[in-house]
Amino acid sequence: MKITTINNDEINKFNKIADEWWNPEGKFKPLHKFNPTRIKYIKKNIIDHFKNNKKNNPLSGLKILDIGCGGGLLSEPFARLGAIVTGIDASDKNIKVAKIHAKKSNLKINYICSTPENLNYYKKFDVILNMEVVEHVQDLNFFMKQSAKFLKKNGLMFVATLNKTLKSYVFAIIGAEYILGWLPIGTHDWEKFVEPSKLIKIGVKNNLKIDLLDGMKYNPISDQWKISEDKSVNYISKFIKV
Repeated sequence: MKITTINNDEINKFNKIADEWWNPEGKFKPLHKFNPTRIKYIKKNIIDHFKNNKKNNPLSGLKILDIGCGGGLLSEPFARLGAIVTGIDASDKNIKVAKIHAKKSNLKINYICSTPENLNYYKKFDVILNMEVVEHVQDLNFFMKQSAKFLKKNGLMFVATLNKTLKSYVFAIIGAEYILGWLPIGTHDWEKFVEPSKLIKIGVKNNLKIDLLDGMKYNPISDQWKISEDKSVNYISKFIKV
C-alpha cells in the first residue's frame, strides 16, 4: 500500500468551506485574526537568518513553499514582500479559490494542487511553511520527511500547530468549536495534535534542527494574538536544515 499524507476526511472538511477563505468574518475568522502575528514572526526570522536588508522588498529573490496553503492567506503577503512563492494544497477547491484571489490581487503565485509526496518539482526552497497543517495530515512522519526534501541546506522550515494537552482540548475544541463557534464543529481532532517534543524528534530524523519554539496566545481583551512563552495550546517552531 502506498504511503500518503492525504486524509480524505480532512480534505472534505475544507472543501465544504473553501469559498470562505477570504471572508474575515467567515469560517476562517480565527486565521484572519492569527495572520498578522504569524506573518510578522516569520518575516522577522527570515530577514534575520538570510541577512536581507532591502527595505521595500525584504524577501526579494527568496523561494518560499507554502504547504497546505488553503486560499492563500500566507502566500499572498509573502509574495507582496518580494518572495517567489509556490503554494500547494491537497484540496483542488482551495487551489481554485487561491488562484482567483491572487489574480484579483495582481500577484504572481505558483499554486499547485498537490501534496509534498506528489509534487513534481526539482528545485529546492529557501523557506518552507507548514502552518496549521500538520494536525490534519494522515502520516506526520512521512509528511515531514517529504516536506524536508524540498528545503535547501541552511534553509528554514516553520511549523505551527496545536500542542496535545488537556488545555488545548478545552480551548481549541470545546471552546473554539462548541462554545465560541469560531470554527466549524469537527475542524480539529485532538488525537492529531502534536507535542513539541514529538515534532522535534521527527525534525532530527530529517536533518531539521530546532532553532526556535514559541507559544502563540489569544488575548480576549485586545482581541489579538501574540507570541508567548505559553506553548500549551498553540505554538510555532523554526527549524534549520543541516
